[in-house]
Amino acid sequence: MTERRYDPTTGEWVVVSTNRQDRTYLPGGLPDGAACPLCPTRPGGPVTEIPRSRFEMAVFDNRFPALTRDPPRPSVPGSALTPVAPAAGACEVVVYSDDHDASLASLGAPRARTLVEVWAARTAALRERPEVAYVMPFENRGAEVGVTLSHPHGQIYAYPDIPPRPALELRTARRHHQKHGSCVWCDLVAQEAGGPRQVAAGGEWLAVVPFWARFPYQVELWPRRHATDVVDLTPTERAGLARLLVEVLEAYDRLWDFPLPYVMALHQRPTDGGDWETVSHLHVELSPPHRSATKLKHLAGSELAGGAFLTDVAPEDAAAQLRAARHR
Repeated sequence: MTERRYDPTTGEWVVVSTNRQDRTYLPGGLPDGAACPLCPTRPGGPVTEIPRSRFEMAVFDNRFPALTRDPPRPSVPGSALTPVAPAAGACEVVVYSDDHDASLASLGAPRARTLVEVWAARTAALRERPEVAYVMPFENRGAEVGVTLSHPHGQIYAYPDIPPRPALELRTARRHHQKHGSCVWCDLVAQEAGGPRQVAAGGEWLAVVPFWARFPYQVELWPRRHATDVVDLTPTERAGLARLLVEVLEAYDRLWDFPLPYVMALHQRPTDGGDWETVSHLHVELSPPHRSATKLKHLAGSELAGGAFLTDVAPEDAAAQLRAARHR
């Protein structure tokens, strides 16, 4: 069963996807005799989801999708108060490498540039589908954020509506533009460039611990130019994003000398055109769950019940630690 159910108390849709209970769950490593489904299919070895003996990067439909092109009819009737709808959209897997023990950081800027090109190509293709309103590439890294396969990979979700977090950002950016006549993200680039919260910078991009960081070591990557989505990036900007992303991920892994878990997501303009061009500013969010080398930031009462985040490290201090880690 997979379907969308509407919450009339918040105006948000929730996907109920019971088929995902059966997805492969291997957060602690592979049991004896098991095969990683994201490794290549090698001669004499087990058949995996990728029917090649070697590859650089692979993209395919998720075997346990929450959203699909031809979703089943909802299993329950809705009402005027609580509508139910088919879970239309797409869920794709992006495998970064045939090396099971690699990471996006260890693969380097050239492979990260390939990933940026994949994000752009899949965004361009998926946004042409009439049921798709928003395309969000993301990566979950580490068992601490619920990863079920340790092979280096990310995902791309194509939603039938704009997810709540990007929708809130877009509404807020629209209010800012109406009041000030400018893009809020462009104003932030101007304010934060070269400041105490900057972690790294390239010619076209900034990496910053945001002033309002919800997670202690959260980093966001902002293009200096008002680029609305990953498709809109020039070749130079795509290369710059790849380089800076790898710099930040390397700093994460050097911070406490272990592979730092994180959630990475691209926020970009919705697919329906409209007036999003003036208020949508592409950005990449990186949210590690750690607040120290040995402690996690758990989302509990204030965050889960109230939506009010409390952070344990000043953004200026986190940025200074990450800058130092870059040069170790």
